[in-house]
Amino acid sequence: MSEDAGLLRIGDKARDFIAATTSTREFAFSAWQEQDWVVFFSHPADFTPVCTTELVEFARRYQDFRRKGVKLLGISVDSIHSHLAWLDNMKQKMGVTVPYPLVADADMRVSRLYGMIHPETSSSATVRALFVIDPRRVIRGVIYYPMNVGRSVDEVLRLVSALQATEKFSCATPVDWREGDKVMIPPPLTVQDVEKQHNYPGQESKDFYLTLKDPKV
Repeated sequence: MSEDAGLLRIGDKARDFIAATTSTREFAFSAWQEQDWVVFFSHPADFTPVCTTELVEFARRYQDFRRKGVKLLGISVDSIHSHLAWLDNMKQKMGVTVPYPLVADADMRVSRLYGMIHPETSSSATVRALFVIDPRRVIRGVIYYPMNVGRSVDEVLRLVSALQATEKFSCATPVDWREGDKVMIPPPLTVQDVEKQHNYPGQESKDFYLTLKDPKV
């Protein structure tokens, strides 16, 4: 596959790669993922203020992601030596240990593979791209932020929770949905489905096409 393979879209297969990371010299993405979900995110550069706040917050929320069976993976177009020095700096200055691996991508090979380099913004750094990848290695969510705006880690966790809920309960989630909120059952496709919907247990029906329910009912 070409290293400039274009932007990945929802429903595409995640692209496998081998690279050096802060956890191992030869990191094989698919082997590392195993049967977990993955949040794979890029940051423009090491030792930069916005990126530092993001990595620290992902580290602080690390166990929240792990409880959902999610692995975190970061990347930027910096060397392994820069990554290691930055991680040590965050530990010394902020008291935070980053427990997830960072991909060293000085040649931009992996960043180009995932469409993280946007030339109109920068030809030598990644934008803030983020991919949610399910256990079948399918891209389930994609978020792009500009270099000068930090992401919401809380929103990333909410997105993962919503994706897992829609898969588990065959449903959709409404605006601002949070874990424990009611979900939306699929709109009816037949007259019989409409009749069932009127008698659905634990439902809150606004109209025939918009019905909320407790996900566990």
